[in-house]
Amino acid sequence: MSVHTTMLADDVGARPDDAAVIRASLGNGECFSLLYDRYADQLFRYAARRLGPENADDVVSETFLAAFRRRHRYDLNYLDARPWLFGILTKLIAGRRRAELARYRALSRADATEPVDDGLASRVAEHVSAAAARTGLVRALTGLAPGDRDVLLLVAWNDFTYQEVADALGIKLGTVRSRLHRARERVRKALGDTNPIDFDEEK
Repeated sequence: MSVHTTMLADDVGARPDDAAVIRASLGNGECFSLLYDRYADQLFRYAARRLGPENADDVVSETFLAAFRRRHRYDLNYLDARPWLFGILTKLIAGRRRAELARYRALSRADATEPVDDGLASRVAEHVSAAAARTGLVRALTGLAPGDRDVLLLVAWNDFTYQEVADALGIKLGTVRSRLHRARERVRKALGDTNPIDFDEEK
């Protein structure tokens, strides 16, 4: 625990849930930094995969700034703020679609013998050659509707449950299932009926 975190413990308790942190931050804005300590790395990794590391710092900073400004509207019945933060991040990524598509094209051009920081591509490569996997994956991801891509990547890269995706994106659980089904079918078709995204349908 950092010195700064220890200093804030009097306001939020020794091991507060996220809702308690946000509640405390309404009276002491510095308490909000605890959420940054908890989730900044996760948000950065996700943003870097979608936009590249050169864009990730800015979009993560914007995410926390937006979250801080909206914290008074947070529903404190939700003890885990991760879906909320990723929902904000996803909306900000939506404004950078060109950067995202450029990222995927860069991955497809990468030397297939070089490691790429892309978990989904690595899982694809277990079934087909790395070069074909990247080309097929890029084709699939760039061909997805933005909403379908958001759902797919929140599940595949962050291990979100369907309910967490619904909470993050502000959509119904049935919509999550239908978007994920479409996305999986598109990926499977692009990879010649290979399905690298093998997660629980009832997650």
